[in-house]
Amino acid sequence: MTTITFIEHSGREHTVQATDGHSLMRTAVSHGVPGIDAECGGACACATCHVYIRPEWLDRVGPALGNEKEMLDFALDVRGDSRLACQITVSPQLDGLVVGMPVAQS
Repeated sequence: MTTITFIEHSGREHTVQATDGHSLMRTAVSHGVPGIDAECGGACACATCHVYIRPEWLDRVGPALGNEKEMLDFALDVRGDSRLACQITVSPQLDGLVVGMPVAQS
C-alpha cells in the first residue's frame, strides 16, 4: 500500500492508504475524500478531480499531457502544478505523495 495525503483548500488533511495500480481519483473516491467528485468516472472528461501536486513531487508525478492538458483548460484555478487525479496512477514511487485541491472543489 502507498500513503497519499489529500489536502482540502480549507487545510483539512485526508491521509489514506492507496492500492498500487489505482488512480488517485479512484483512491480519493473510495476513501470518501471530499472535493474529488469524479463525475466522469475517470475518463478524463470532466476535470472534477483537479489536484495540485506539491513541488517536491512534480518530477515523480510528471506533467499533464494530451487529453489531460486539454481538459485542464476547462478547470478553475489551474496552475503549473495542476493535474487530474484520474490520470495519475498510484505506485510505490509515490508513497507519501501530498496533493492539494482548489477552492472551486470545496
